[in-house]
Parts: sequence; structure tokens; C-alpha cells
Amino acid sequence: MKHEHQHGADTTLPRDTSTPQGSNVAAVADAQERVDLPLTGMSCASCANTIEKALGKAPGVSKASVNFATKTATVRYNAAATSPAKLVGVVKGTGYDAMIPKSASETHAGHGHSMPGMTAAEHAAMPAGHAMPKDEDHSAHMHVNADEQAVLLRKVIIGAVLSVPVLVIAMSHGKIAILNQPWINWLQLALTTPVVVWCGSQFYRMAWMGLKHLRANMDSLVALGTGTAFLYSIAATVWPGFFAAAQGGAAAHTGSGMTMVPVYYEAAAVIIVLVLLGKLFEARATGNTSAAIHRLIGLQAKTARVVRAGQEQDIPVEQVVVGDTVIVRPGEKIPVDGKVESGDSAIDESMLTGESVPVEKKAGDAIFGATINTTGALTFHATKVGKDTALQQIVRLVQEAQGSKAPIARMADTISGYFTPVVLGIALTTFVVWYFISPVDTRLSMALLTFVSVLIIACPCALGLATPTAIMVGTGRGAEHGILIKGGQALETAHKLTAIILDKTGTITQGKPALTDVRTLAGTVEADLVRLVASAERRSEHPLAAAIVEGAMSRGLTLAEPTAFKAVIGNGIEATVEGRAVLVGKRALLADRRIDTTALDSFAEELATEGKTPMYAAIDGKPAGLIAVADRVKPESKEAIDQMQKMGLRVAMITGDNARTAAAVAKEVGIGRDMVYAEVLPGNKADHVKKLQAQGLVVGMVGDGINDAPALAQADIGLAMGTGTDVAIEASDITLIRGDLRSVPEAIALSRDTMRTIRQNLFWAFIYNAMGIPIAAGVLYPFTGWLLSPIIASAAMAFSSISVVLNSLRLARRRVGAFR
Repeated sequence: MKHEHQHGADTTLPRDTSTPQGSNVAAVADAQERVDLPLTGMSCASCANTIEKALGKAPGVSKASVNFATKTATVRYNAAATSPAKLVGVVKGTGYDAMIPKSASETHAGHGHSMPGMTAAEHAAMPAGHAMPKDEDHSAHMHVNADEQAVLLRKVIIGAVLSVPVLVIAMSHGKIAILNQPWINWLQLALTTPVVVWCGSQFYRMAWMGLKHLRANMDSLVALGTGTAFLYSIAATVWPGFFAAAQGGAAAHTGSGMTMVPVYYEAAAVIIVLVLLGKLFEARATGNTSAAIHRLIGLQAKTARVVRAGQEQDIPVEQVVVGDTVIVRPGEKIPVDGKVESGDSAIDESMLTGESVPVEKKAGDAIFGATINTTGALTFHATKVGKDTALQQIVRLVQEAQGSKAPIARMADTISGYFTPVVLGIALTTFVVWYFISPVDTRLSMALLTFVSVLIIACPCALGLATPTAIMVGTGRGAEHGILIKGGQALETAHKLTAIILDKTGTITQGKPALTDVRTLAGTVEADLVRLVASAERRSEHPLAAAIVEGAMSRGLTLAEPTAFKAVIGNGIEATVEGRAVLVGKRALLADRRIDTTALDSFAEELATEGKTPMYAAIDGKPAGLIAVADRVKPESKEAIDQMQKMGLRVAMITGDNARTAAAVAKEVGIGRDMVYAEVLPGNKADHVKKLQAQGLVVGMVGDGINDAPALAQADIGLAMGTGTDVAIEASDITLIRGDLRSVPEAIALSRDTMRTIRQNLFWAFIYNAMGIPIAAGVLYPFTGWLLSPIIASAAMAFSSISVVLNSLRLARRRVGAFR
């Protein structure tokens, strides 16, 4: 699997990191920029393909992707070779239009301010009242969608008011006397003209632009179909005698002796209104597919309370800079990312992790913007602001994923590119065939009706919406559950996984040692033993000592200050605590002091078999008991692994730890011995991934450390725990923010559900066109007398697009935890 990690797709997630702002050397060396250009004028997938190809060929562009559902072009380009303004020019050159997001225009305006890396001192030196530009403008496409909906609504309302009388006249078939008048066709012309000229202007304008560029699209189909019906009707109204003769006397005669021939004003008017109505519903529905992005953006605090020059002041969140001291009171949103200086509180981080249980925070802990301070007041210093905050990076990551294309989308794109010319050929063939095989008195009307019906029903909107809408909803829903999927390819590949390799430390286990067991001999009280041992270990720098001290503190024990502390390198420690001699360490340490450990050896062997590290303890020269420390298995790990196995996945565990410890952990979580890879060096983890791939398995790797990065990159899908390192997350395809292993089956289930939805969408889109075009062409007419009205065809076309979007939106209704 080829992984692309380009500048601009920063996936740094909530972790406490000391990396200074602006120190990313790779970012300086890489001149790649990314811009999202809201587009206007697109009507189908072939339009998106046209723009995408033009942008992809533009100088300085390394990659371009156009999302028809969001009407957005995502472009990666070399800032030294081109600019957003030039890219907009490329779009306009294809006959469509685009706008430059505010952030991009400011970036290229030459102001010379590097806001994300600015310190508090640098901010103080800025002129008073200087307005800081926003780092990101995520709302441009939302405004475009809202404006589009407003225009469409006006056109639908006015078009419907004018079209209803025309439709009533057409349905009367001349049987209502008051409507059977010589001037009735002129009235229909007067009512229909505003509908065609104003309401339907966009179809004709874009069809003309397409013609100039030798390109056909959905607008071409609508414009040709309705335009033909409208122009024919005008001609029949102005020169009825000519058409009456051409139709062999099929025309009707009014009481005044004037000739009236059939006209199709209602087809032109009603089709335009129905297509516009479909576009309105489509715009509203696709707007809902971006609901996750909208909600994430709305979580951002609007203001922040900072301390400057010794004074508290409320400022817009955009003006907070790195190094600012920020105060947050109970119930307030945390405005930016930072590190707590003082105070204790519980933070609701559900917007990041999906978990509703607040997380306790104290001095030194990292906190993140848009999370909610629930109980106590906090003072913290800002470490990340603007586009560097965890929230903005999540928003950007989700936007990139929603703008990407899954491999399955290429099939729909390819078909859409050839679809319109093929449909035009079928429509013309239909017209010719019906004109020559129909009776003379009906041949023109039959040919015209079938021609228009084929053009209208064949509009490939549903094909263009099938994949992007499902990807948008799927990735957005994943983000709300703390699952960040980097793109459509990762989303598609994840559902194919047949094997999962789990790193042990930090993935299956907590990643740090903890006090697990205490075994005492007769005459020794457990609490006394723990207190004495922990007091002696207070001066040790060994990680296991820290685990014992933390375990004693969690039991509410009060520790004493040790004296005569001495570390016995490689074996343990000795110290005096409250006048008592304490010896803690390996069996060899006690044996060296001629202390009999026989009564403890069987306990030690039992604990070691369970993958724990036993430490012998002696008090005043006599054996007292054992203290066991281990890297505990996360409470949710067994549930997650059980679920993966139920999903048909082969689950393996890989670790650098010894075989006995690995076997104990594997047994506890339900992984078979044949799927345990122990004592694996960091550089060899990727080799085990390759071995499974060589067996024909599609392999996912789950890890959190720097040593996992090669294996994450080698795997077909790399899943990084969000509590891990930047390097691991950069090398992965999916980031699990919660650090909860249950997110793995949840992510795979989400991928499966999304791909199932895409297949359903494509099936119905293809089947719709495969069945609709022949019926519209009239193949059933000789056998059943069925002939598809152009009005029904336009309604069916609109319904197909809406049904595809609504099917995608079903993903958003999945309850929390339903993917598990």
C-alpha cells in the first residue's frame, strides 16, 4: 500500500508534547500548500471530472481532487509556482467558477505575519488594535451552499406558480371550453418564457459554456431536452398551419376556425421546476452530510480570558498567541490548547474522544481547545493556537478525508465522463427511429417526447453523489467517535482487512507498570509491607519503583522518608525506614544477604507465569513477602479482541517483551499462542507484517510508539492510538484518539458500513439509468402502450439523486458504540 504524507495534512493529535512552535523542519523544506476552493456551476460528476483534470494539469499542482457532493476542489500546489488566484483562473477557463477562501487570500497577500508561531512577546510588539487574520476559513463552502439554496428556493417557487396553470391547460386536452381558445397557446408561451429564460437560465448558460469547450454534461441534457420542447412549441404557436400539415391533420380546430397543434410548454416548464426542486433537496441533503464538520467548527470558543500586563482581559480567540496565560472558570470552554499551570478540575473531552466521562486535570497536564471545564478554575499557558490546535487539526483531517476519493469512485467517475455523449447519441437515435416508425399524424410528437424523456431521465447526478456523500458521512461519523480516517482509500481498504496485529505495550496494555499483587508471609500485615517498601523506593529512579510508590499512594498510605538509601545496581535497593532495615529486589539480592526465600519462591514463580515482575522484600533481615508489578492489560482490550475475532479477523500480538510475559498477556485477552510474536526487535516488526501479507492476508497494524512506525507504514492499514507518538500517527492511515482498543473493530465496522452504502448507491444509480433509459426511449410501448412522460422522467431523475444522498445519511443515525 502506498502512503502519501504531504505537508498540509498535519495529523498531530491531543498529546503533551514539548516540540516548539515552528520547529518542523520538514514543513519548511516542503513548499507544498493546500487550498480548498468552493466551486459554482457544477451540475454532475462529469463537471467535477472536467475541473479536476484541468487543475491536475495546471503548472505547480501536484494533486487535485474535486468533490461533487461538497462542490469543493482540494488542490495541493507549489506556492512558488502558482497561487489560489491562478487556480481560480484555471477553473474559470473550464467554464465554471470558484472563489478563494479568506485564509488563502490572506496567506498570499504578503502581510508577513506568521501567526501560529508568534509568541506573547512578539504579540505585545504589534501595533495596538492590529487585527489578526484567522488561520483557517472552513465556512466558505457552507456560505456557497446556503446562497445556492436561497436562489434555488426562489426559482422553484416562482417557477411552480407559473408552471401550474400551464400544466392544467395541458392536462385538459382541449376538453374545457374556456381553455379551448385560439389565444391559449400564447398564454402558455407567456407563462413558460420566464420559467425557461430566468429559472432555467443556469442550464442553458452552462450548456453553452460546455459547447464552447466541446464538453457535454447534465446541463447539456436538460438544456437540449427542455429547449427543444420550448422552441418547438413556440414554432407551433406562431406557425400552426405548417405544423398541422406536417402532422397530417392531427391538429385541432377551434370554434373560430383557427388551427391549434399540440405544444409542449408544460414539459419545458415543469421539467425545469422539477430539476430545480431536485437540486434544492440535493443541496439541503448534501449540506447535512457535512454536519460533522459544522458541529466541530461550532465547538470552538469565541473568546478567551488572558492575562496581559498583569490585567485580565477578554479577547477574541483568534488573538490568543503561544505563551499567553489563560484563565478558564467552571463551565467555560477552553479556548486553545495548553498546559495547566495551576488549579484542579475535570475536563469534558467528549468532543475529542467521544467519551462522556470527564478527565481529571492538574498542574502539568495538557488540555485542549473546545473541551469544557466542568468543576474547578484553571490557569494555563497556551501552547497551540489557531490552526495548530487539536480541534482545527481534526477539522482539517476530516475535511481532507471527505474531499478524497476511494478507489471505487474511479469507476463512477470514468462512466460519468463518457455518459453524457452516449446519452445524446441514444436520444438522437430514439428521435430518428420514432419519427420514421410512428404513424404520420403522431410521428413528430412521439419522436419529440421520447427524445426529451431520454435526455432528462439519463442525468448522471446520482452517479456523482454515490461515493462522496457516503465517504463524507462515514468519515464525519467516525470523527465524532474519535476515529480519524485520513482518506477514502483508507476507508475502503479497512473493510477488506483479514488480520490485525496488535502491539502489546500501550495498545493492549496501559503502557506503564503498576502495582498488581502483594503476597505476605505469616506475621506481616500487607498494608505495613507496602508502606515500608514504597517508602524505601521513594528515592529510586527505577520505573518499577515509581509504580510501587504510586500504588501505595492510591491505597491511601502515608509514606515515610527513607535514610541510608542505597541502590544495588541490577538487583534492587536497601534503605532504613523508621528504624527498620528494608531490602527490596531480586531473589539474588536476598540470597546474597543469606536470607532464606524458600517460602516465597513458589509465589514468585506463579506471578512470573502470569507475566508479572515479582520483587522480594525483607524486613530486618527476615523474608516478609513479595511485591509484583506489571504493565496491566487495559480493561477494554479483551472485549475489543473478542469483537475482532467475531468479525472474522485473525488477531495477533507483537512485542519486544519476553515470551513468558507475552504468553500471559495473550492468554488473558484471548489471543492464541500461534499468533503471539515475542522478543521482536523494533526493526523487525514490519517483517512480521510482510509475512502475513505473503500468506494473502490483508493486514492491519495497531501501535502507538516510534518503533511501531515502520510496521504501521508496511501494513495495508495502519491504526495509531491517539495517545501515542507523532511519528506513529503520521505513519498510520487511521488515528484512534481515545486510545481505546475497542475503536479498532468500530473503525473496521464503520468502513464496512460505508462501503456497503457506497455499493448500494452505485447499484441503484446504475440500475436506475439502465432501466430508465430504455423505458424513456419507448421500448415497452409496442407491447404495453407505456410511454414515459418527460415530466415523470424529470421527477424520477430528481428522486434518484435524493435517494442516494438519503441512503448515505443513514450512516449518521448510527448510535454511539453501534460500530463495535
